[in-house]
Amino acid sequence: MRAFLLFFAVLCLHAADYNMIIRNARVVDGTGNPWFRADVGVKDGRIAVVGNLSRASAERVIDARDRVLAPGFIDGHTHLEGDIEKIPFADNYVRDGVTTIVTGNCGDSEVDVAAWFAKLEKIGLGINLATLAGHNDIRIHVMGRAERHATPDELAGMREVVEKAMRDGAVGFSTGLIYIPGTYSSTEEVVELAKAASKYDGIYASHIRDEGAKVLAAIEEAASVGRAAGMRVELSHFKIDNRKHWGESDKSIALVEKFRREGVDVTVDQYPYGRSSTNLGITLPSWALADGKEKIRQRLADPATRQRIAREMKQMLKAKGHKDYSYAMVSSCPFDKTLEGKTIPEIAILKHGKKKLDRQIQTILDLMEKDWVGMVYQSMSIKDVERILRYPNTSVISDGGVREFGAGKPHPRSYGSRARVLAEFVRNRNTITLEDAVRKMTSLPARVYGFRDRGMVREGFCADLVLFDPARVQDKATYENPHQYSEGFDLVLVNGQPVVENDKLTLVRAGRILRGAGYAARQGQ
Repeated sequence: MRAFLLFFAVLCLHAADYNMIIRNARVVDGTGNPWFRADVGVKDGRIAVVGNLSRASAERVIDARDRVLAPGFIDGHTHLEGDIEKIPFADNYVRDGVTTIVTGNCGDSEVDVAAWFAKLEKIGLGINLATLAGHNDIRIHVMGRAERHATPDELAGMREVVEKAMRDGAVGFSTGLIYIPGTYSSTEEVVELAKAASKYDGIYASHIRDEGAKVLAAIEEAASVGRAAGMRVELSHFKIDNRKHWGESDKSIALVEKFRREGVDVTVDQYPYGRSSTNLGITLPSWALADGKEKIRQRLADPATRQRIAREMKQMLKAKGHKDYSYAMVSSCPFDKTLEGKTIPEIAILKHGKKKLDRQIQTILDLMEKDWVGMVYQSMSIKDVERILRYPNTSVISDGGVREFGAGKPHPRSYGSRARVLAEFVRNRNTITLEDAVRKMTSLPARVYGFRDRGMVREGFCADLVLFDPARVQDKATYENPHQYSEGFDLVLVNGQPVVENDKLTLVRAGRILRGAGYAARQGQ
């Protein structure tokens, strides 16, 4: 027995101090402060030491060779439901340096959060995941796609669903107020449901009612919800999407700052591209989309109603400053893959022989009769994109999803948003500094969504880390060829385990479900 104890003691004396040491790094710690040289020791999934570890030992030592070591990037705005289950390693995100994703945005989420989290934990993820409780799906769950205000009983039912989602771990409540059926809701309804999330320190994240001509009124509404509910507000994918109002982002930023001075905690997020991506339905008036697919088809089958929809589509197009739909490209068409990557005028020529506006509208309505169609829209100016990116309270997001490699023509933002900021807006354009870019992708979204031990290179924090060469990092995804992974992220750690090494996946399922304060309170923590 004595011999065994002596042998054990010798083993302990020679045991490594850390699981991993990353030496000789330029640490950009996520705070926005200037980079500094340091070694970082990782142990049991956390950052144990930041400093001089020249005399320490580790199971594995990595020489950073003066590359940048930063916190793993946090994407606060994604849409993953139904896809993360099929692609649990989230290849396109972790290879862009992302270690944590927040889904459930724009009012779209899983309604039964507890069941979904249990399913994901059984599968095992390669990335950390949190979710918001989505207004649209909750409204559909309680009252369908009806074009009307909720009754008191329906409102109570929705409030109950929101509260359950928060107790099950949602980090906040989201709305998509241009989408069906959220667009039919009153501000009062949104406030009542936001209050249900606020009880559990949730955030209110909103795809506001308008991002063009009426953007200021839409910002006012979102801020008023936060003020009434006593909660943080995140304005999703902040932009000016109306050609007639390009260049007016200074006004929308000034309004956000006004509310901050008044004590409303409003922040914004942005994907770093001039094109947006959503569905084809937004080109139709909202009333035409009520009550589901069959009702839409019935309206389009009635000649008088179809003519009314076409007239209003022309009015909407003119109001946005467009002459036709050449700004609209199909990204996903489940029933006709040959249309993917083509604009509406190009499809009109294929289907009807001409690209006149009436034929383009006919093309859109024909597509709407069949099924859902994903779109990419040329809707923003680079001047506004850069101004919003420079705004200190802007987080960088993708507004994308996990992608099956090679399927469709999705927006490149799902593959390259972080690399694009570092390559285009830091290295090439000098729009923002490296340190501020990292802050916008780490500690800022961590603060917004309540991730208290992520988003900084700090002792005791979870070891979500990314090592990259700022001179080499590059987004590769384009609109023409979006299925291209970013380059230059040499090492990505999720909870202390490598999920990317030398630009390749390790297939390690190191991700965790990140539950909000409501779940912790339920557990008595």
